[in-house]
Amino acid sequence: MVKITLKDGSVKEYPKSTTVEEIVASIGSRLLKAALAAKINGKVVDLFTPVMEDSSLEVLTFEDDDGKWALRHTGSHILAQAVKRLYPDAKLAIGPAIDTGFYYDIDSDKPFSEADLAAIEKEMENIVKEDLKLERFELPRNEALDMVSRLGEIYKVELINDLPEDAVISFYKQGEFVDLCAGPHAPSTGKVKAFKLLNAAGAYWRGSEKNKMLQRIYGTAFIKKNQLEEYLNMLEEAKRRDHRKLGKELDLFSLHEEGPGFPFFHPKGMIIRNELENFWRDIHRKHGYKEIKTPIILNEDLWHQSGHWDHYKDNMYFTTIDEKNYAVKPMNCPGGILIYKSAMYSYRDLPLRMGELGLVHRHELSGALHGLMRVRNFTQDDAHLYLTPEQIKEEVLGVISLTDHIYKLFGFKYRVELSTRPENSMGSDEDWENATDALRDALEAANLPYKINEGDGAFYGPKIDFHLEDSIGRTWQCGTIQLDFQMPEKFDLTYVGADGEKHRPVMIHRTIFGSIERFIGILIENYAGAFPVWLAPVQVIILPVSEKQKEYAEKLNKQLEDLSIRAESDLRSEKVGYKIREAQLQKIPYMLVVGDKEMEAGTVSVRDRKEGDKGIMKFEEFLSRIKYEIENKISK
Repeated sequence: MVKITLKDGSVKEYPKSTTVEEIVASIGSRLLKAALAAKINGKVVDLFTPVMEDSSLEVLTFEDDDGKWALRHTGSHILAQAVKRLYPDAKLAIGPAIDTGFYYDIDSDKPFSEADLAAIEKEMENIVKEDLKLERFELPRNEALDMVSRLGEIYKVELINDLPEDAVISFYKQGEFVDLCAGPHAPSTGKVKAFKLLNAAGAYWRGSEKNKMLQRIYGTAFIKKNQLEEYLNMLEEAKRRDHRKLGKELDLFSLHEEGPGFPFFHPKGMIIRNELENFWRDIHRKHGYKEIKTPIILNEDLWHQSGHWDHYKDNMYFTTIDEKNYAVKPMNCPGGILIYKSAMYSYRDLPLRMGELGLVHRHELSGALHGLMRVRNFTQDDAHLYLTPEQIKEEVLGVISLTDHIYKLFGFKYRVELSTRPENSMGSDEDWENATDALRDALEAANLPYKINEGDGAFYGPKIDFHLEDSIGRTWQCGTIQLDFQMPEKFDLTYVGADGEKHRPVMIHRTIFGSIERFIGILIENYAGAFPVWLAPVQVIILPVSEKQKEYAEKLNKQLEDLSIRAESDLRSEKVGYKIREAQLQKIPYMLVVGDKEMEAGTVSVRDRKEGDKGIMKFEEFLSRIKYEIENKISK
């Protein structure tokens, strides 16, 4: 017999080799119907897995992230099976679940059209109706290679050849379809009740431009039809809010073939950018940060010393100056470290907080570029804090508090992840353990719920990541707090302690916006281009009813501009209704309509972009209102 400890703490006994599915069935039929996978001692497994020893057991449904993953992973296999039924000569590459659904990379001579996707989706419906059971089996390496070779799956052959000699090579079978896969999966294809294929795009095999371009079919899957409908409605809303579309319509930025991945900001876009940077400077000055600026190009040796060479060289740009090798910086930290090293500090000088709006360059694959969200040059709102070990908790709490304040100003909710040591990290186990514990202590002291993201830390230290939730429920990873014991060691950073001896400082690397470019893209989509007054490129537009009010409109315009309020006047000989519609399309927060009555009384008829007609008010009253919104950065 084995003892099974359930999530509620209760303990039950079952015969050894009882499957998870049998255990769940004994608990209740409703839970069995909802179950998609399970965790045995923290490891995610299929429901048909036998339990061989005393274990803790957690049943996973679609409410759990790992349950969603299992269902959507099964969706990718259903997609692959449908493709092989319709296009037997197609070769399968990889097909994982992703946060929003799943995809499968396919090598096919036939480019998949919308009609093809519809046919594949129809065949997927047939596979779901067949309710095929998923079965896992394992093969020795030579047998696994023989089987995928006979199937003609050249990409699977390559994947198996790259596995360690002693690797357990597992496959999943559903009906006539077999795929190389580590799993886990939902118990049958019938569980994938609501799915949709979304689009097809090009994707290089293994992400390398040197390899063949494959076709990647994206899809999503849910447990209920209404969940799928909600998601598809969100996607339609996301299309309406697409920052690339709005950026063009609102004349904010553009992208050009002459500089792929290098965005061009137009005058109106620069207003938004400058407002964000001015706000950043002001609030950081109030929180004890000193602003610095470091060069874009630095000697290659520096990047070897920092460790970035080993982790970033494939994404860096290089040049030669005076017959010496230089690199365009992909990160700001080594330059900031050189500023620290240019002086001597004592413990009384710490913590030292240095912030930089630093332009960095990274060579992203052309297929990964996406508007302002994924670019090749961007400005990080970086800061590097140098502190004593005793100051870690207080300083991390300070950064958390500042981050919270800034996100709330924009109306963002957020969730937090603690990312732990990755495989390619630098430093000792002790340093990593101390750094991770310090971040965990700060999160708990701040009373912030968080999720552990195993193995996703920076190569020099663990980190806290902030994921913003926008107005339609999407999440964006922006802010980060990284604790670093390694860079101070590599660059021999010191401070003089109270004992008169030299000591090693600890570094915090942090961003809040993440990158100015990406944050602007997020704001465009979050607000659907309708920026709050303080950020809006044009804050007020004055709309005279006729030619007679032109002089009055220009006078009001001048008064607004004298108060640094961004104003325009629409003096065209068009009907006022047409001018209002134009202003609405440009998403200008306030429209001031002025006719004879307003001109005579020194008033304005105020239209709010969102609320419509606000009635007639004295111009001074309107000025007081808009100045309050701008000064207090009201987000609406």
